[in-house]
Amino acid sequence: MRVRLQTLGCRLNEAELESWARDFQARGFTIVEDETAPAELIVVNTCAVTGEAVRKSRQILRRAQRRHPGARLIVSGCLVSLDGDAARAGAAQTFPLSSLLPASTPPASSAELSEGLIVVNRDKDRLVEIVLAALGREAAPPSPAATHAMDLAAPLFARGRQRAFVKIQDGCRYQCTFCVTTQARGPERSRPLPEIVREVERFQDAGIREVVLTGVHLGGYGADLGTDLTHLIERLLNETAIPRLRLGSLEPWDLPERFWSLFADRRLMPHLHLPLQSGSDRVLRRMARRCKRDEYIRLVEGARAAIPDLNLTTDIIVGFPGEDDDDWRQTFELAESLRFGHIHVFGYSPRPGTPAAGFANPVDARTRRRRVGELESLAHRSRLQILRDQIGKTVMLLHERLPDAFEGRPRSGYTPNYLPAHVHSTAPIGEGSLIQVRITGLDAAAGLLIAEPTGVEPMAPECIEPAQA
Repeated sequence: MRVRLQTLGCRLNEAELESWARDFQARGFTIVEDETAPAELIVVNTCAVTGEAVRKSRQILRRAQRRHPGARLIVSGCLVSLDGDAARAGAAQTFPLSSLLPASTPPASSAELSEGLIVVNRDKDRLVEIVLAALGREAAPPSPAATHAMDLAAPLFARGRQRAFVKIQDGCRYQCTFCVTTQARGPERSRPLPEIVREVERFQDAGIREVVLTGVHLGGYGADLGTDLTHLIERLLNETAIPRLRLGSLEPWDLPERFWSLFADRRLMPHLHLPLQSGSDRVLRRMARRCKRDEYIRLVEGARAAIPDLNLTTDIIVGFPGEDDDDWRQTFELAESLRFGHIHVFGYSPRPGTPAAGFANPVDARTRRRRVGELESLAHRSRLQILRDQIGKTVMLLHERLPDAFEGRPRSGYTPNYLPAHVHSTAPIGEGSLIQVRITGLDAAAGLLIAEPTGVEPMAPECIEPAQA
């Protein structure tokens, strides 16, 4: 049976999708990457972090309807975990599926629909087993021999990916007033440390050169197991030979002093995503954030002192209820001073069931749009300066599949500090290779570095003109 898997949203969703792909493949399913190719089973991992994410999730379901009218639909993720009716609205009209779950399945777990099957977040790790049971197939796990023989990286390479996302925990203990993820994902649960080490070793043996650790509250890893994220990273660096280890989004707390010393190992990539959300302490209190403005500044200063060539990226919510002109000025000025390599700008959208959805003094849509535009312009200028600062440096690049595109332009891969680059070379470069390159220029329109392999004759650029420093 052919199965197509689709996701949107966070890296954790991507990690879950990759895990499902491996499990389906181990049980004899064929993974279909082409959206237009025939498929009998469609699995969608939805997102609901913002109103826009909900809209895009529903759009994916409608598009799947048009392209695969006879397929069986499996819907998981935060959208269906928060609102089963929303899933029906997105899929019921177009996916005439029936009886995908046995009658004995408890409705409080994963619910049967006449149009398909919902698998809520708390059952995600069992999604493939649930689907197999619904299809009347043997749900037992594959034999160890079959699992060992399976090409662990094949689903990644088929999608042009050279890095693997590894889910190390789920859920969050905190209650930020704007966040719906805590409701959708539930309490924190950490994976056993030895299990994570074994998974990274298997990726390494399969030829993967970079692993990204992901979770809802990554910095909270191990609190329920008597360990922590720093110890996990130490074990991975000491017990595996994975060439590159990267971290997903980290809240700007729960990071002990010894965390920073880990970056002395050059295999731990110099990129951190530390969500700021606001530069105003008054707004941060209303958000129930655990990091004040000055604490965030000190954290960034310490990080940059400890990690050479650190690329710092962040999230900022614009137009949170009660955000006045002074709050906005503080946020804008702080974002400007900290020189982020990327800012994910969120125009605030109230999420049903969150405390902030009922807060007084909402920011009007016109003001919110203006502030979003101002911050996006600042983010663009800041990113270009970060890119310009790389010109002349020699770095190791993870070379990825071509002709993958970055905003419509050729893109070869990412630097250690997670900046996109395109390599011009007369010699072929294998996918998944770690190559030493010199950064020679910048395509400002694409936000893309231009690089040449060291020791290889450069190729005249065909579609990108490198800018001068």
